[in-house]
Amino acid sequence: MSGLSGPSGLAFDPWDPAFLADPYPAYAELRARGRVLHYEPTDQWLVPHHADVSALLRDRRLGRTYQHRFTHEDFGRTPPPPEHEPFHVLNDHGMLDLEPPDHTRIRRPVSKAFTPRTVERLKPYVHDLAGELVAALVAAGGGDLLRDVAEPLPVAVIAEMLGIPESDRAQLRPWSADICGMYELNPSEDTAAKAVRASVEFSDYLRELIAERRKEPGEDLVSGLIAAHDEGDRLTEQEMISTAVLLLNAGHEATVNATVNGWWALFRNPEQLAALRADHSLIPTAIEELMRYDTPLQLFERWVLDDIEIAGTTIPRGAEIAMLFGSANHDPAVFTDPGHLDLTRRDNPHISFSAGIHYCIGAPLARIELAASMAALLDRAPTLTPTTEPRRKPNFVIRGLEGLNVTVG
Repeated sequence: MSGLSGPSGLAFDPWDPAFLADPYPAYAELRARGRVLHYEPTDQWLVPHHADVSALLRDRRLGRTYQHRFTHEDFGRTPPPPEHEPFHVLNDHGMLDLEPPDHTRIRRPVSKAFTPRTVERLKPYVHDLAGELVAALVAAGGGDLLRDVAEPLPVAVIAEMLGIPESDRAQLRPWSADICGMYELNPSEDTAAKAVRASVEFSDYLRELIAERRKEPGEDLVSGLIAAHDEGDRLTEQEMISTAVLLLNAGHEATVNATVNGWWALFRNPEQLAALRADHSLIPTAIEELMRYDTPLQLFERWVLDDIEIAGTTIPRGAEIAMLFGSANHDPAVFTDPGHLDLTRRDNPHISFSAGIHYCIGAPLARIELAASMAALLDRAPTLTPTTEPRRKPNFVIRGLEGLNVTVG
């Protein structure tokens, strides 16, 4: 075990623009230091190795929440301030932040919308929409790949699944961005205030949508959650609202960032991009490699519900573990030459979609969306080129770009 007293003089500093630009050398330093390291600025235990992250994601002594077993006080934690309550009510009733049996009860009806057969039926819609978005980008001679393709595709798909009318979709992304700000390390009061406001507005909107679907059910997922006939799967209204927000946020945030992170990685590795342009059959392995190479979700947190031991260090109940997905995906013990982008990489057990009971329910859909946009861009914009170096978002946990300006010839 090693202790990290603070960011000064340490390569791992999640608030340093240089670290955010390229965190992967700092991860190598962490892996060399040990298997678990206490980081004082966030009071978290950092876990940087792939084998440990993979095992801990499946370890039931850890939880996304502790409130199914302990009060805040019993767990040695300070309750969130009352003014943050709308965010926490929304967040704490979604299945990502619940443990069994509530997690199981909510995930069961939602999973029916993400079966391989259901997702496969969405393929034509996803491919047609990707083609339309790329055609518009080409007709304009270029634009912002994030704004014009990466963002509207997954937002439209998940909104379509949820049954959110097209006229209402423009407000979804700003709400999502404000809510997701709270998942960063030590968020500011300004970030919290934006998240609270977005939580209230998004919840009010969905409450009205649920009321409409109760009167006039459709074929959408919200109607399906309302109609869950198995008593054990019945969701409260708050659980339906929280589930819809989670699906919207998780259903596009990672895909948007994987798209722009991936294309920026390709532009910086021209020999790999040339190989992909020459052989579109590489798309499936390219998607997996790009998600590994520059991971959209860099960190995932768990609470220690019962004492655990990692490499001889006891992590006590009440502590918080930060599993470093970006580091795990660059662990040379698992990936040969991990700093090299290799679109033909076959042995690629990356953990970008997590693992265990919280494995990303939308992973099959995300892969279809990423493949559709990549294929459309390769087919219709074969000379796609960046016009400027993009700016990174000032975030660590959710890794992405502010935009990606491109020209098509």
